[in-house]
Amino acid sequence: MADQLTLLEAVQEQRPDPPAPAAPATVLILDTETTGLDPQRDRCLEVGAILFNVSARSVLAQQSFLLPVESNAAEPINRIPAAVTRLPQPWTGAMRWFDDLLAAADVLVAHNAAFDRQWFGRDPLPAVSHPWLCSMEDLHWPAERQLRCRPSLRDLALAYGVPVWSAHRALTDCIYLAEVFARCDDLETMLLHGLEPRQLVRAKVSYDDRHLAREVGFRWNDPVKGAWTRRLSQREIKGLNFPIEAVQLAPEHRAA
Repeated sequence: MADQLTLLEAVQEQRPDPPAPAAPATVLILDTETTGLDPQRDRCLEVGAILFNVSARSVLAQQSFLLPVESNAAEPINRIPAAVTRLPQPWTGAMRWFDDLLAAADVLVAHNAAFDRQWFGRDPLPAVSHPWLCSMEDLHWPAERQLRCRPSLRDLALAYGVPVWSAHRALTDCIYLAEVFARCDDLETMLLHGLEPRQLVRAKVSYDDRHLAREVGFRWNDPVKGAWTRRLSQREIKGLNFPIEAVQLAPEHRAA
């Protein structure tokens, strides 16, 4: 029996460690402009996309195009008149190239990905099966950048020395994020950590200690009424200085 155990231990020692996960080689940075906030009622009217090579910290391709809509209630924000979206332009051809960009990407990245991803799979945008990464929720930015836990894209760009010259156009917002990625020394590790599985948790804090949850990005009443919640990885949970508990959402409240 002892000889069998010794042999088993020897085999286990010789067994190679599983390979470490590799960072995505290429990400597609996405942004959408829409006629409103409700995908059941509103429509996407602009798509911006940048294909970005992680190891080279370089833009490989970029694209933006308008999709025709009859009206745009969000024009005061995105400044895109509905009539302009209906001017002659090869948007159907742009959609075909957009499919090629999707096929070339390992991961889709958006700032506030929960908003952008809900428009995919709704005509005319294709359904996608890629993993999504949110640069606002999922990435931990270096402390020396002095950013809030869930930074706005404007604040993120300025923290990395990227000039902010316009807002609320799809490709412009993609350019900001690509320029930030190009300046990230530890981008591979940030992406790997950002892609780790997450679960929704509730902060178990008193009213007097609610600032502890707010300071690390927990949100009140969203998506759970009367609670401070956030989606976190096990790595992030270990770094908390207050107790939490897992939360299960009803099916109708889960992200698509």
